[in-house]
Amino acid sequence: MRTFALTLLTLAYPLVVYFGLDAHVEPRWLALLLVGMALLRAAFARERVWLVAALGAMVLAVASFWGNQVMPLKLYPMLVNVVMLCVFSISLVYPPSVIERLARLHEPNLPPTGIAYTRRVTQVWCGFFVVNGSISLATVFWATDAGWALYNGMISYLLMGVLFAGEWLLRKRMRARLHHG
Repeated sequence: MRTFALTLLTLAYPLVVYFGLDAHVEPRWLALLLVGMALLRAAFARERVWLVAALGAMVLAVASFWGNQVMPLKLYPMLVNVVMLCVFSISLVYPPSVIERLARLHEPNLPPTGIAYTRRVTQVWCGFFVVNGSISLATVFWATDAGWALYNGMISYLLMGVLFAGEWLLRKRMRARLHHG
């Protein structure tokens, strides 16, 4: 339940920042939200990478609080993409890959073709995090607050959903072809 609440808060973060700014809340006070998220992330972290993410969020929050600037707050979604890229990339160097671990929850005896497939899907997700993080960073500098919130609070999640659904459909077709062929 705590993980779900933290995930929900992370997903809502861009919209909360946007509506806070729209209501003329100073960035330093919005930074407290990021501090809270970082502390929660650190408290529930099971892997070291999430402690690093929490530390990065704290640095952004302190910078925002200290200078009363919004830009550090807007960098948080990009930071999340960098952390996810690190998690997925590291799993390619030190297998099993993230996607293989997830696949083994449903299919513990994953065949070699399945391992190769999950490795490729992990690579695709790495590419996604590079592109998504780059666009997120671009919105910090070249988009309005509304454009930043729209991309980071909705469009990026829709793109993730499209990638997830597309992979799921592809996997279903591949499995059907393997079972019938």
